[in-house]
Amino acid sequence: MKKNKKIFGKIIMLLTAAFFYLPIVYVVVFSFNSSKSLTAFKGFSLQWYEKMLRDSQMMQSLYTTILVAVIATVVSTIAGTLTAVGLSKSRKVIKDFVSQVNDFPIMNPEIVTAIGLMLFFITFRVERGLLTMILAHIAFCIPYVILSVMPKIRSLDPNLADAAMDLGATPAQALMQVIVPQISPGIFSGALIAFTMSFDDFIISYFVTGRGVKNLSIMVYTMSKRVNPSINAVSSLVIFLITIILVLINVVPLIRERAVKRAVKRQLPVRTSGNVTGAGQ
Repeated sequence: MKKNKKIFGKIIMLLTAAFFYLPIVYVVVFSFNSSKSLTAFKGFSLQWYEKMLRDSQMMQSLYTTILVAVIATVVSTIAGTLTAVGLSKSRKVIKDFVSQVNDFPIMNPEIVTAIGLMLFFITFRVERGLLTMILAHIAFCIPYVILSVMPKIRSLDPNLADAAMDLGATPAQALMQVIVPQISPGIFSGALIAFTMSFDDFIISYFVTGRGVKNLSIMVYTMSKRVNPSINAVSSLVIFLITIILVLINVVPLIRERAVKRAVKRQLPVRTSGNVTGAGQ
């Protein structure tokens, strides 16, 4: 029975992986198709990538997507981290209230958030375009950063910052040199989530943009109304970029850990001999 359960679990896992990854493989394979067909592979070709690079609107949308995602990630990460640190020093009533307010945009349907932001910009007569898209992305990314940083802050010793200031550090030094390194995994996770949410967003971007400003998701939506294999090339490019980022995210920490372990191993014999010498004296 146990063997059957294990086999059944593996089959379910393989089917789930196939459900998620086969469409991605399909897109990548047909981005190299020599014909316009999206169902029959006729031969290998890079013509759709060449067409994508020559399409000024498509490249502009890619540039807009990356620009908005980077700005939204940086601003929301800083604002979310500072908010989370401030909440850790606030009273319980304020902390609970802000936490509930922070959770609301995450649970709120995205279409409602999009319409609300659009009406907000219209009410205050803010011209919709690149600026409104950046502001909207910052607004919906901050809650995810706070949600990622707060658990790391809760795990810290609450007297850590006070101890650093007792030793002569300023509040800014205590924050940057003591608190931030301790919560850096949460900050990094929040930044990654914010970048992914901003890069992938369509609904909010569609409602708050204007004057021909399009990110990649809006461009793909407009292209999907007609048969255009360049969509596969754009999607494959995004997949390649995300894959490279994920590889770097997973490989760089491993390299750092190995470097630290090697440094510790090199220093241990020296310290041990020094201690032994000191003990002998």
